[in-house]
Amino acid sequence: MALLGAQLVITLIIISLIQKLGHHFSFGRWLLCSTGLIRYLYPTDDTLRELAHIPKEKPAKRNKIYENGKQKTFHIPKDLEFELETAKISVLDVIHLKYYTEYQWLLDFAVYAAIVYTLTEVYKSFYSIENEINLSIIWCTLIVGYALKILLSLTIQYFRSDESIGERSACIVMGFIYLLIAMIFLIINENVLELGLEKAYSSFNRTASTFINTQNIKSTGPASKIVLKFFISVWCAILGTIFTFPGLRTGRMHCDLLKSLQDTKLVYAIVNLSFAMPLILIVLWIKPLARDNLTVRTFGERTDPIMSTETFDSLRIILIVVTFVIKICLTPKYLQAYLDMAGRRIKELRKEAGRITNIDLQKKIAAVFYYLCVATIQYIAPIIVCLYLALMYKTLGKFNWFSWTVPSDECPLDGSGENSSEEELNSSDENLN
Repeated sequence: MALLGAQLVITLIIISLIQKLGHHFSFGRWLLCSTGLIRYLYPTDDTLRELAHIPKEKPAKRNKIYENGKQKTFHIPKDLEFELETAKISVLDVIHLKYYTEYQWLLDFAVYAAIVYTLTEVYKSFYSIENEINLSIIWCTLIVGYALKILLSLTIQYFRSDESIGERSACIVMGFIYLLIAMIFLIINENVLELGLEKAYSSFNRTASTFINTQNIKSTGPASKIVLKFFISVWCAILGTIFTFPGLRTGRMHCDLLKSLQDTKLVYAIVNLSFAMPLILIVLWIKPLARDNLTVRTFGERTDPIMSTETFDSLRIILIVVTFVIKICLTPKYLQAYLDMAGRRIKELRKEAGRITNIDLQKKIAAVFYYLCVATIQYIAPIIVCLYLALMYKTLGKFNWFSWTVPSDECPLDGSGENSSEEELNSSDENLN
């Protein structure tokens, strides 16, 4: 208790809330059942028989409709005209869906981790926790690991099923493509792409060498930089493979949403902005395009840059949080665009010639809703990973949420502040050596 202080109290309170309120309130359940999502109901066999003018079974043979627990099939025209009935999604509808438990735990745990992180940041703004273990980082690590575990389990399903040959091939191909892309990015100079790998490796090498010397361990030292970059590339390839189908799913839902969107131009612009925000965030890590223009270059009659380095670092983290909030707010619209796929499947089916069985038709409609939790995980899990990695980056990098540049006329003329900071860095390096 003396070691962890108030952070342990915050963690225990949140754990107690999970136990007491977890069964009564769930953000994941609310997102699916209380945001007005509508699912499509497939037509019954009797309805299809009536529309296709197929005579009903005689009473004596009615008990043979289900033989050995299997529904008896019959053929209907593909261009059969009928209207799909709709119903609002309820708790009883989603509780039996596949991956519903994993989805609910993912969102609920993400909410509780956000509460712990927020309370820790508020506490840290008043009291120093330099000598304490930051438990919010542990919460962030757990939620990132759990999200990646769920996405990995979804990817493994493509390799276990004999019917997923195309998906399996796509995962393998994308894995090698991401491996190549990661290797290309890792050889780019740090002055172009802000990966921070050079500083991280130097710090790790210095710390590891000091530890090895103090422990009298006979070793050649840490791994070389090439080996480190290779393993990072392999890890990026694995992440790229895991994110392949979530990315395709998000892109498909975005296209479907734009086709069916009937809101104002403002909503239309926000939807497109949310889709483009990941690319904008990537540009912020390209030094010549972002940091140099905003923190070094001066425009027009200005004598100083637009913002300071500290403000720019804070801006990048804040934009990641804003992107997450926008995407979560648009989640019901994206999920409804996904559920509308059932109606689009029927419209496409009517353009085909021939006949189809009643079971195949019903499966085409029902499969969309049964796959709802998987589609939701593929949409939400990647942005949860990005958010909590950004929060860890903010805390471990010792950045601030809001940074203001001191006016130039209030700065010391002799540059004592810069000299003192350089002396502190030099003294810290001497201590490490």
